[in-house]
Amino acid sequence: MNLENLARTHSIKAEPFDPGEFNGLLRSGRKRLKDAGNTDLSPESRFTLAYDAAHSFSLAALRRTGYRPANVRYIVFQCLPHTLQQGPEVWRVLDDCHRRRNAAEYEGDWDASETVVNDLLAATGRVLAALEALPDQGTPPPPSDSPQPGP
Repeated sequence: MNLENLARTHSIKAEPFDPGEFNGLLRSGRKRLKDAGNTDLSPESRFTLAYDAAHSFSLAALRRTGYRPANVRYIVFQCLPHTLQQGPEVWRVLDDCHRRRNAAEYEGDWDASETVVNDLLAATGRVLAALEALPDQGTPPPPSDSPQPGP
C-alpha cells in the first residue's frame, strides 16, 4: 500500500506542506531525543521522550509528502517505508512502542525496560538520520508522477 492508497482509505489526508511546521517538528524531536539519552532519568521518562521524538520525526516525514494522519497517531510509523524508505526493523519497533505507550497512558501499565528504551532510541536515531539525509529538507519532494532528473 502506498500513500495515495492510505489517503483513499482515509488513514491519512492531504494537506499542503508547511516548511515552518516541518522545521518545528525536527527541532522538537531533536531536543527530546537528546534528553532521552540522559541516563539519569528513569526508563519511563526516557521512553516517553524517545517515543515523542520518533513521532515528531515520523510526522515530519509524512508532512513533507503533503499528508497528515487523519485519525490515529501510529499511522506515521506505518508510513515510514513510503516516506523515508525505512524497513520493518525500524517501523515495527516504533509501532510496538506505540502499543506500549498506549498501555502506559491509558492503563497505567509501564513496560519500559532499558532494552526497550535502547531499541527505541536506535530506531528513532535511524529515522532522524534518514530525515537528515534528504535533499533540501525544508522543501517537499517532487510529486511521485513527476519525471526525475537523469544522471
